[in-house]
Amino acid sequence: MKTEHDAPVVWVVDDDASIRWVLSEALESLPYEIRAFESPEEALARWESATPAVVLTDVRMPGMDGLTFMEALHERAPSLPVIVMTAHADLDTAVNAFAHEAFEYVPKPFEVDEVVALVDRAVRKTLSGGRRRRPRKESGEPQLPVQIIGQAPAMQEVFRIIGRVSKLDVTVLINGETGTGKELVARALHALSPRADKPFVALNTAAIPRELLESELFGHEKGAFTGAVATRIGRFEQAHGGTLFLDEIGDMPVDLQTRLLRVLNDGTFFRVGGRDPISVDVRIIAATHQNMEELVRQGRFREDLLYRLNVIRIKVPPLRERPEDIPLLLRHYLAKEARKLGLEEKVLDPSVERYLSQLPWPGNVRQLSSLCTWLTIMAPGKVVHEEDLPLELREGTPGSRQGQSEGCNWTTALRRWAADYLAGGGDDLHGVVERDMEKVLIEEALKASFYHKQKAAKRLGWGRNTLTRKLQQLGIE
Repeated sequence: MKTEHDAPVVWVVDDDASIRWVLSEALESLPYEIRAFESPEEALARWESATPAVVLTDVRMPGMDGLTFMEALHERAPSLPVIVMTAHADLDTAVNAFAHEAFEYVPKPFEVDEVVALVDRAVRKTLSGGRRRRPRKESGEPQLPVQIIGQAPAMQEVFRIIGRVSKLDVTVLINGETGTGKELVARALHALSPRADKPFVALNTAAIPRELLESELFGHEKGAFTGAVATRIGRFEQAHGGTLFLDEIGDMPVDLQTRLLRVLNDGTFFRVGGRDPISVDVRIIAATHQNMEELVRQGRFREDLLYRLNVIRIKVPPLRERPEDIPLLLRHYLAKEARKLGLEEKVLDPSVERYLSQLPWPGNVRQLSSLCTWLTIMAPGKVVHEEDLPLELREGTPGSRQGQSEGCNWTTALRRWAADYLAGGGDDLHGVVERDMEKVLIEEALKASFYHKQKAAKRLGWGRNTLTRKLQQLGIE
């Protein structure tokens, strides 16, 4: 894009003066001219005199919002890269940002160095003519059939990936502990895809006996085995044209993995006892709570199948890694259960909400949802107090800890979490705790240092290189 200036122009549009200052200072290191605006209206008024090569914009601003602003920009320059920033990241915002042809979606708070690199890449693509806006195939905003709650950085990354791949017909592997909401993510991916009007078929491979799983997946012909009194179509045929969600894919027997790989490669299979090949058009979304790379090393999962499934990977975080989302989830499920059961909606006493936000929740969102059902039915009054909690949660409530110092509370919570983890059959206790504790400490140090790596490393008592290595090892972005 040519302008009257010698250097490409970068717009920073945000009603937050501190964001404009931080980004303007950081982007000064690039050979571009930086223009900062408080509002989209002010920026658009300067279009002729300062036509941008790339635009960074907030979503929520007084007057014109960021998505409407992006549409106005694309009417003037259809291939203009627009980087969307937001401190209010949710699934709707992420999906709508990409539906409006955002170049990238950046939740706040962000790593300034990464935004600088992103701007540089966007400008270079503009100058090379490498970006072209895809034609819009539909009008209006995407309709979201499921609600996924979360404001934590780890959930914002989930929303960003869903928004990015929602219109692409690619295979997705979802990682996450039991109860984190992997099927919700799969349903969102299906409902936002071009296959939305076709079937969504779910199968938990760990819940089907090994000897029946092949027939469940591929169907069988009449007389194929004892008890096969009629021809039966399998889940692949049921999902033709749509999406097949294979939950707990890590538990699939190796011999069936070979058949699954063949279907993924050529789209054909045989029913059990059948002679005629059957062709299907199915998108696969797989999920697991296991470490798939470790299963490959143990010889329990085919490496070539993992490569085929792992085109896009989404990691759904456990609740203990996003405690800031727990109050939101509690209010959501209390309201949902009240509507479903036709009962009065319960409200948590602030002390109870704080206490529940500190629990480890080994069963994740599923456990939290069950608690909300129990409270909706069993709590006697509208406001839920400590004594209204189930007995297993009342032990160690805030009232029983009044004699303890603030500094000891975390060790009590850790002791309770370790006992629950071991009682649930978990192994590698020290490794899990060490990894999670390091991650919490790093994230808090980054927040306290306004995401300045060198300052965060100093707060942690580390060198910058050590922090960089830990960020990579723990997958912290």
